[in-house]
Amino acid sequence: MSDAIKHECGISVIRLLKPLEYYHKKYGTAFYGVNKMYLMMEKQHNRGQDGAGFASIKLDMAAGERYMSRVRSIEQQPIQDIFAQITDRINSAFKAHPEEVDNVAWQKKNIPYVGELLLGHVRYGTFGKNSIESVHPFLRQNNWMHRNLIVAGNFNMTNVHELFDNLVQLGQHPKEMADTITVMEKIGHFLDDAVAKLYKQIKKEGYTKQEASPLIAERLRVSKILKRAAKNWDGGYAMAGLLGHGDAFVLRDPAGIRPTYYYRDDEVVVVASERPAIQTVFNVSYEDVKELEPGHAIIIKKNGVSDIKEILEPTERKACSFERIYFSRGSDKEIYQERKELGKKIFPQILTAIDGNIKKTVFSYIPNTAETSFLGMVKEAQNYLNKKKEEQILSIGSKITSEQLHEILEVRPRIEKVAIKDAKLRTFITQDSSRDDLVTHVYDITYGSVEKGDNLVIIDDSIVRGTTLKKSILRILDRLSPKKIIVVSSAPQIRYPDCYGIDMAKLEDFIAFRAALALHNEHGSYSVVEDIYRKCVDQLQTKDKDVINYVKEFYAPFTAEEISYKIGQLLSPKDIRSEVQIIYQTIESLHEACPKNLGDWYFTGNYPTPGGNRVVNKAFINFFEGKNQRAY
Repeated sequence: MSDAIKHECGISVIRLLKPLEYYHKKYGTAFYGVNKMYLMMEKQHNRGQDGAGFASIKLDMAAGERYMSRVRSIEQQPIQDIFAQITDRINSAFKAHPEEVDNVAWQKKNIPYVGELLLGHVRYGTFGKNSIESVHPFLRQNNWMHRNLIVAGNFNMTNVHELFDNLVQLGQHPKEMADTITVMEKIGHFLDDAVAKLYKQIKKEGYTKQEASPLIAERLRVSKILKRAAKNWDGGYAMAGLLGHGDAFVLRDPAGIRPTYYYRDDEVVVVASERPAIQTVFNVSYEDVKELEPGHAIIIKKNGVSDIKEILEPTERKACSFERIYFSRGSDKEIYQERKELGKKIFPQILTAIDGNIKKTVFSYIPNTAETSFLGMVKEAQNYLNKKKEEQILSIGSKITSEQLHEILEVRPRIEKVAIKDAKLRTFITQDSSRDDLVTHVYDITYGSVEKGDNLVIIDDSIVRGTTLKKSILRILDRLSPKKIIVVSSAPQIRYPDCYGIDMAKLEDFIAFRAALALHNEHGSYSVVEDIYRKCVDQLQTKDKDVINYVKEFYAPFTAEEISYKIGQLLSPKDIRSEVQIIYQTIESLHEACPKNLGDWYFTGNYPTPGGNRVVNKAFINFFEGKNQRAY
């Protein structure tokens, strides 16, 4: 994506089902789980580069022995930093006690992080917030083993103020209003309540206080705790938690907005945000990795038994389509096919833009994630040409000469790698005039790849803000002197903010919004903008379930083609010589390409939870009032 978006997080839970000695004997190390977690986090590195965290729990430790460990980092390479720290601790222990290299029991007792239950998290800081205190996993500590709670997630809650007020009404005093804190404290409250009730019940049965502890662990119903805690959550989430005694869970939101996958065998249970991470790290097939159903939780008890429980009644499935277009790794079997389909679906629009003149058109892409949709686009171009060739050959018939046949068959899509991203370049100067000159050079071009008078079609996975396109990409492509530059977005126009875990919070950041605003000004219809503002303000005290997304009216007067045309004008540098045209995917084609992921609120404003409508209206109020803040 030419416009980098800081987006959602990635989670991983690993539960080793055998004693650590088993892994030492079979795989040569008691650090099997730690090694696998390192790989799981690296394979989901695409989901977060601002920070990372790791936590582990050791089972069946004696009183006074450390059983929980956590390490977090916001270094430039946070995953590597975390595991460098862990490796240093392990190496220091072995240096001091070389005789214990094969003593797994000693290692478990004396070396942190060597446990049976592991939780990893990678994150992007949303809205510029990236301190070590914001990095998952979060820890809620207690002297009662069962009441210790470690939480990490891929989520945003739209109703964090309501959740905060609920905690206050319960008598708590949360230290801040962050959604991670409120979620953790809500789970923690009902965990405390469940443990206290079980303790009283077990005491009545005649057991001693010490005897009660393992019975609490055995009888604790994690599903009931989650049902009570998540009752009022409004957002998209994949929420992972570890309890101090060894239970674990991962809960997915009822609309399936955020992705969750799991794999189980007799050695391990693993849960993650991405299927191919599990496939690669544990060398298992696509069919072996299952998707966690919306509204369900996978719960792993301390005894190793895992079960899938419905926690919240699933709503209409609205799994995020942007996951498929950009955020997830393209190595997933389904995602790879869907991205190719997105490229295929948009080809008819491209054909119209070049007046069917494939001979005088060069096809390329903006690296790196658009490459798969580029393959789909080119394949469809080949299919189109094959049909044309067949028609030409049949029309000439048996009288065709070898020269004619050669001329017909010689026509094929002209594919070039035109744009090359210079990953080493950093725009370190903040002064606008100097910085803009540096931004121009973020991409290099392949000189000679385009002939003068050619059309140049270049596909990106999405055009969100358009900043890099205007300041860098279009300028350098213009140096090749094409007749026309056609920039293709495999995603539809992004018109509405996200509120479920991706850092797209302000309407005025979107080039589609700025284009529609420009059209209102040109058409003399700015009164519509003022009317929408008043309608949004009037709904501020309305309950979420009754709120209407009035921002849809902002785009309603214009066709998608009109907005795309205006985007092309806004993004064209003043001194550019080539004609510029912007093409976006249609909503209908998006749904056909990604049939299982119909969460399209970025494009349509159809939010999957009631809180989404409140957020988009608040974002419009912020825009109109000139407030530079996110709406949730």
